[in-house]
Amino acid sequence: MDGDFRTDFVRDPAALRQFPALVLNADYRPLSYYPLSLWPWQDAVKAVFLDRVDILAEYDHVVRSQRMEIRVPSVVVLREYVKPRKRVAFTRFNLFLRDEFSCQYCGAKHDLTFDHVWPRKLGGVTSWENVVAACAPCNLKKGSKTLREAGMKLRNQPVRPQSEQLRNLGRRFPPNHLHDSWLDYLYWDTELEA
Repeated sequence: MDGDFRTDFVRDPAALRQFPALVLNADYRPLSYYPLSLWPWQDAVKAVFLDRVDILAEYDHVVRSQRMEIRVPSVVVLREYVKPRKRVAFTRFNLFLRDEFSCQYCGAKHDLTFDHVWPRKLGGVTSWENVVAACAPCNLKKGSKTLREAGMKLRNQPVRPQSEQLRNLGRRFPPNHLHDSWLDYLYWDTELEA
C-alpha cells in the first residue's frame, strides 16, 4: 500500500466512513438491526487491540502503526455477551419503527410526525399507548380533536412494543449499504424457505 493512500484514508472523513465494522454480540447476532450495529473502523481496531472482540471478516485495506499492521475489520464479534435491554425506550425513532415508518391514519410514508390519539388538551398522555406515527396532513386534519370528531380511524391500535418485536421489525428495513462480508451474519437466525 502506498503512503499517499494511507494519508488520504486516515485524513479524509469520507474515507473513514467507507469501512464500518458490523458488530455482533457473543451469540453472533447483531447488537441491533435498525439501526444496524456498526462501528467506525478506528473503534473496531481499538477493540481488537484491547482484546474485546474477535475479527470474523476483514476488508482488503490495511492500517499500520510503527509496530503493527492490521487489516481493517469488517465484522467483529464481542467476546463477552451484552444482554439486550428488555425495556424499549420511548423515542421518536422507536415509535416510527413500531409503526413501520407509515402514517397510522392513511398509510403514507412521507412527512412523518407523531400524533396523540387522545388529544393532550383532553388529558391524553405521551405514551406508547396514546402516540402514533402520522403524516403531516393527517396530523393537521386531526388536530386536537378525538378520532370520532375528526372522522378518522387508526390502522393499528398503539401498544407498547417488546424489544424482540422491534428487533424483528428492524430486520425489514436494511440500511442503504450492506457490505458482502456482513450478509452471512445478518440473517442467519431466520427460518429458511423450503
